[in-house]
Amino acid sequence: MSIFLLIPTVVALLILSAICSGLNVALISLDLHELKRKAKLGNQYAKQVMPFRQKTHLTLAAILLTNVAAVSATSLVLESVLFGVLAGIITTLLIVTFGEILPQAYFSHNALKYMAKLRWVLYVMIFITYPFSKSLQILLDKLFKDKRSPLHSRRELGVIISEHIDHAESELDDDEVEIIRGALQLSEKRVNDILTPIEDVYWLTPDTKFTDKRVDEIKEIGRSRIPVFNRRQTRCHGVLLVKELVDVDFDEKDYRVDDFTLHPVHIVGSKTALDTLLRKFLSVNTQLIPVTRDDRIIGIVTIEDLIEEIVGQEIEDETDKRQLEAEGNA
Repeated sequence: MSIFLLIPTVVALLILSAICSGLNVALISLDLHELKRKAKLGNQYAKQVMPFRQKTHLTLAAILLTNVAAVSATSLVLESVLFGVLAGIITTLLIVTFGEILPQAYFSHNALKYMAKLRWVLYVMIFITYPFSKSLQILLDKLFKDKRSPLHSRRELGVIISEHIDHAESELDDDEVEIIRGALQLSEKRVNDILTPIEDVYWLTPDTKFTDKRVDEIKEIGRSRIPVFNRRQTRCHGVLLVKELVDVDFDEKDYRVDDFTLHPVHIVGSKTALDTLLRKFLSVNTQLIPVTRDDRIIGIVTIEDLIEEIVGQEIEDETDKRQLEAEGNA
């Protein structure tokens, strides 16, 4: 074989071997379940590649058969003009460098894109090798059943989400990441972690009278809802809505707390998980829930407390700001 025919033939065989090697790495590196998710989101590359990944054994057999044929042909061509040992050494160096290492490193960086671009090559390989590759597929399908996609644990999902922080290519901003991470941790945290202790709760008893001092006190604390407990703090009679007191003339007569509508509330234990607490807030028409331990009320938890835990930031209202300003002036 002349040198003018030898070089183009070897180059063509090396290119074919490189394509096979690169496609082999790309095929194995792509996860079928991830491809399905991307395809559902409209990724065209995923839609084009998914049929090959769904029939992995057929595609793999076609690629490897073609690759072995290309390598064998390269060795035979070089052996026709070189000595046996020299042909083997040159073939090995060429195949390892240009047919294996370089294409595998290149294809591994963007496996989905390159496999989609070269899908027509895969169709040709499968068509040419079909009698052999199909037989191998049937055998491999029986030997190696497809495994179910392993689900990520809560902590693994948290790590995955955390990787989006300060990442230039992430579609999530830092606030969204914090919210997702907070939501993932709800079942691991308990009401006891976020409740307001009873010592810090402003509460009333059913027989509390609305004196001028009491009314001024309620205005000062700035709460929209006030829980009503018995003196032993073993029972919650309900929640008093401050807005219902706005139009009341307390100079007209002496009012007690139980003269007004006390809205019923549900009670949760201090060991209740926060995801359960969230469902309870969604199912009952209330924004404040007393917390008990050993049949005694030890504090309250509000929907605001839960939201703060999810978003990872404290929500300050006008009352909070006024208190901070007062503490600063003091």
